[in-house]
Amino acid sequence: MRVCLGLVLLSVAVFGTPVHETVHYKTVDNVFLEKQHKVLTLFKHVVQPGLVEEHVEICKGVTDLVQWLQTHKPLFTKPEVVDTLVKFSHYDYLLPKGHIFSIGEEEHLEQAIAVFKVLYYAKDFETFYQTAVILHHFTNEGTFLYSVSVAVVHRPDTYGIILPPIYEVYPWHFYSTDAIQEVYKHAMVHGTENSNVVTDTHAHNAIHANYSGHHLNLHHEQSMSYYLEDVGINAFHYYCHIHYPYWMDGEEFKINHDKRGELTMNIIQALVARYHMERLSNGKGHIPILDFHVPVDVPYYPFLQYVTGEPFPERPNHVDLHDSKVNHLEDIGTKYEHSFTKVHQCEDRISEVVDSGYVITDTGKKFNIYEDKHPENVFGNLIHANADSPHHKYYCSYLAYAKHILGYSHTSDTWEHVVPSVLDHPETTLRDPAIYMVYKKLLSYHHEFQHNLKPYTKDELVFPGVTIEKVEMDRLITYFENFFSDVTNAVWTSEVQVKKNPSAQVWIIQQRLNHKPFTYKIHVNSNQDTQAVVKVFLGPKHDEYGKPINISVNRVNFVPIDSFKWHLQVGQNVIKRSSHETMFFAADKTSYPVLTKKVTEAYKGAGKFHVTGKDNYFYFPDRYMLPKGTVGGVPYQFYFVVIPYKPYQGQTEETTFFYPHPGTGGGYVDDTSTYFPLDRPIKFEEMFVHEVPNSYFYDTKVYHRTIEEAQVPQTQQPY
Repeated sequence: MRVCLGLVLLSVAVFGTPVHETVHYKTVDNVFLEKQHKVLTLFKHVVQPGLVEEHVEICKGVTDLVQWLQTHKPLFTKPEVVDTLVKFSHYDYLLPKGHIFSIGEEEHLEQAIAVFKVLYYAKDFETFYQTAVILHHFTNEGTFLYSVSVAVVHRPDTYGIILPPIYEVYPWHFYSTDAIQEVYKHAMVHGTENSNVVTDTHAHNAIHANYSGHHLNLHHEQSMSYYLEDVGINAFHYYCHIHYPYWMDGEEFKINHDKRGELTMNIIQALVARYHMERLSNGKGHIPILDFHVPVDVPYYPFLQYVTGEPFPERPNHVDLHDSKVNHLEDIGTKYEHSFTKVHQCEDRISEVVDSGYVITDTGKKFNIYEDKHPENVFGNLIHANADSPHHKYYCSYLAYAKHILGYSHTSDTWEHVVPSVLDHPETTLRDPAIYMVYKKLLSYHHEFQHNLKPYTKDELVFPGVTIEKVEMDRLITYFENFFSDVTNAVWTSEVQVKKNPSAQVWIIQQRLNHKPFTYKIHVNSNQDTQAVVKVFLGPKHDEYGKPINISVNRVNFVPIDSFKWHLQVGQNVIKRSSHETMFFAADKTSYPVLTKKVTEAYKGAGKFHVTGKDNYFYFPDRYMLPKGTVGGVPYQFYFVVIPYKPYQGQTEETTFFYPHPGTGGGYVDDTSTYFPLDRPIKFEEMFVHEVPNSYFYDTKVYHRTIEEAQVPQTQQPY
């Protein structure tokens, strides 16, 4: 293999020197490509195993899962994980095929973890692959999809392997019922014939999809369905989860060095702040905090159906959640029994930690969280109730109970027959606007916790001898454009049809927000030759009434846009950066058929295949870097800060494929938190805004235009 690096060439006399390359990729060999190809086949027609010839050959003669596992037990580094799955299978404690799967159901999750561990502890890739094919044949489709995805992300020998976009693998959870129905109608009328590249968007294999707010606006939040239902934003939430599942033991799976507690709270903070900015572009104000004692005035109608045909549960308007859960929908004998009581226990115990500072561990010991080396990470683990929480049973999961109550899902007779709400799946959670009320509640405890940490002093904020003199930025323009998504996986087919036309495709076309690329220049004067870190944030300028927001309040409404290392030279430095270079955002993931085509061609020697890391990790879609804005422009502000570079002090490893593999220490630019210096209360606004010369607030507006007015070419079908 060889590493190819594209460097940005800047004039050293005038510009500072970038430390990291802005374009990087690794060209992979055929050994890697064979792995990549095999992994891609695992997701093809995921609800119809047996359509891939190699899979049929592997499963030939295998009639009993228990027998196969026992025979191949020596091929796993932890044989006891095989014993667990054998026991589950023997006692029919596995979700049957064709049933709805959800990690919100404790039995489903326990089974999925058992399947994951068998895949994770396979001795080598070939054992992993063959085991995955066998498990796909015998286990529930949803269980398999979840478990194999987590395994590919976490196995050391699949680092660099790209998963196909989840919205193309499992489109039922991303596209509305009417769009899926059109896909079914298309299949009945046209079969799965292919018409090559679509240049006319009315071609018969391209189906137009809209958002629920287009044809039904039952609540003002639904007018933002273009954002809430965006496939990229919801996929981001899914990928966050499979990289750092709350149930995953940090020590066993080597992710305890990644500070996932702090990472989780940063993600929730950014999601809420980003949604708040989108609301401002739509004339709406702050996000209310969820109060279970008051009827919820945010109804939710998912407009989704499961692969089985059942519709996702709805939540009516002005529902009294306390009354409904206590008297009607309580799940007796499950972890959700007495959910309403449990959710308040969680709140009380979190408040106790915030106020007293003392945390109880699962061994009965106490320690002061504010004296810990990484208090934010400990508190994040605790409030998220993940496996690395000091005592995850005592500091129970407020999030799990709140989502269960708010989801308003039906009570099932058994764990085998469930119809979960959108809040029970990480890939559909963000579709329900009420989740932001839940996240806002969680953040209220986090902000109280931060207020017990000392504000940064002026000396901690100032970078001596470094001044940002001015910032220049392009005009910010957003627009809607067509987005093509392959949904062939939603079409039932046969082995004969697959052989007859293996490249058959069905596409959905949907309008999604995007923005014109923009660049900014930061003019910095430095009296020293030194390494620095540049951080960029975007936040609101005014509230919904047009009043400026005090930075001490507004700090929680900012979203990290970029963070990068830079070499400052003595004198004038001009730091030029493009919106494409940001470390927190990435373009849409490569479409499933395009990815398959590129891998196949490279394997045959017809081209090169490059791994950039952007398709591998969880990045927020860069098309949503900016809020929509309006025709007249909505005021926002960028916050720039240049700080001294301090190397990350935690465990870290080289990122061979340019993204952090879980367990390698995370993708930290330096030793400060992602939100520094907005991660502490700001006591003196005057000092923070006007007396820190190495920081700069830049006022701007975001304008919304049609694609024609923005003078951007229409997107075409990718393949």
